[in-house]
Amino acid sequence: MSKLFLVPTPIGNLKDMTCRAVEVLGTVDLILAEDTRQASKLLKRYEIKTPLQSHHMFNEHKTIESVCTKILSGKTIALISDAGTPGISDPGFMLVRKCIEKGIPVETLPGPTALIPALVNSGLPCDRFCFEGFLPPKKGRNKKLTALEEERRTMVFYESPYRLVKTLDEMADHFGHERSASVSRELSKLFEENLRGSLSFLSEHFRKNPPKGEIVIVVAGNSK
Repeated sequence: MSKLFLVPTPIGNLKDMTCRAVEVLGTVDLILAEDTRQASKLLKRYEIKTPLQSHHMFNEHKTIESVCTKILSGKTIALISDAGTPGISDPGFMLVRKCIEKGIPVETLPGPTALIPALVNSGLPCDRFCFEGFLPPKKGRNKKLTALEEERRTMVFYESPYRLVKTLDEMADHFGHERSASVSRELSKLFEENLRGSLSFLSEHFRKNPPKGEIVIVVAGNSK
C-alpha cells in the first residue's frame, strides 16, 4: 500500500544514516526535501537515485494537496528535512496532519534528532523534560520566557548562533543568572562542543567566543 514515510537524516555525521533509512529512500517513488541541494549530497553519498521535489516551510501549505493526491494514486513518498527528524522544528506537521485526515498511512522511522543527545549530555535531569524548539524571534518572546519561569522540568531549546548570547542573557533575566544550563553545538560533527555552567557563565563565554553551527540549549528547571 502506498504511504508517506518520514525519514530522519543525520544532524552532522553522514555515517549516522541508518540502513533502513537508506533502504526506504532508495525504494520510494519520490523524496520530498527541505533543500534539494542539501539532500542531493546525502543521496549521492549513499548512491540513491530517487527523484527529489522541494518541500519547505514556504511552500508546504501549497503542495500538500498535490502530494496527497500522488500517494492516493499509488505512489509511495518519503519526506526528509535538512537534518534530523521531519516535523521537529522542520516542515512536516502540516503534511502529516493532512495525510491522517485523508486516511493515508504515515510511517516515521526512528533516527537522529539534536535534542536528545544534547539533553542527555547536559548532565541535567532528563527523566522529565519539555522541548520548546525555537523561541519567537520578536513578538511573544518575553511572554514565552515569562510563562516558563515556574517550569520545573528540564527545558530544551533550539537557537541560531547569531542569537545565542541574546537568548542566554534573556534566560538569565527570567530564570536567574546562576541557573544551570548547557550549550551543545555541531553535534556529531568534527568540532562538536558541549559547554556546561550557569547561564551567566555561558553568555560570557560565547560573547568572547562567537559560536558557529546548530545550537541546542538545555536549561535546568525551577527547583524552588
